[in-house]
Amino acid sequence: MDIWEANQVSAAYTPHPCSVSGQTRCSGEDCAINSRYDGLCDPDGCDFNSFRMGDTTFYGEGKTVDTSKKFTVVTQFLTNNNSTTGTLSEIRRLYVQNGQVFQNSKVNIPGMTAYDSITDQFCSDQKTTFGDTNNFATKGGLAAMGKAMANGMVLVMSVWDDHAASMLWLDSAYPTTADATKPGIKRGTCATTSGVPTDIETSEANASVTFSNIRFGAIGSTYTGAAANPPPPTGPTNPGTTSTPSSTAGAPAATQTKYGQWYVGIMESLLCMLNYSYS
Repeated sequence: MDIWEANQVSAAYTPHPCSVSGQTRCSGEDCAINSRYDGLCDPDGCDFNSFRMGDTTFYGEGKTVDTSKKFTVVTQFLTNNNSTTGTLSEIRRLYVQNGQVFQNSKVNIPGMTAYDSITDQFCSDQKTTFGDTNNFATKGGLAAMGKAMANGMVLVMSVWDDHAASMLWLDSAYPTTADATKPGIKRGTCATTSGVPTDIETSEANASVTFSNIRFGAIGSTYTGAAANPPPPTGPTNPGTTSTPSSTAGAPAATQTKYGQWYVGIMESLLCMLNYSYS
């Protein structure tokens, strides 16, 4: 579960479900020797990257969420029956900066609903629209992700570079051979020549990130702030909880305490990045 893959240019959160539960040693084609999709886990995941999903003004330096300043990342996990034993059905994202709560950006891609969270339907529509392989569904979707989380996970925070694809999947045009005007190809403003590990490890050898105030608990219990934009509409969202049960349905507003959430971020890229702090 990639809670937050980000730099100053782009950000994504991405569940990667697996067909197995718990620590597993692969063998043969289960190790994805011939095809990346033959492995036990979904290699692509289902990502929500605001830039890739059509809102190029939401995240970045000087944008709605201004990455030149400290901010808080909140991730909320909802289940299908509003109980701690329910099936994971939605993962929501919001940010807090300068005392204001920013709901996640909405999808702005022709032919797609204006989703603002990750659901199985969002993932299916995204894969279809972008022409991507839906290995996410094949590996069990959010239900499989929730089962893995129920078994327990370790929070890992890192700063890293990418020797396979130079992190272009996060903040550039990727694949680099594809038409950059095609929906889903542009993920940020970085050049396709950026992010080369040998360059990054020299030019950004002293790069750092600060993670602080890491919390988890019922939704609304781990942060404070006034809504900077209206909460997302109710409708196809699925209420649930990974924390304290509630009988109240509806999409979570900024101050409601109904579901389980992580107040945490993960910095996972160096390319196009200067040092900044995270709260």
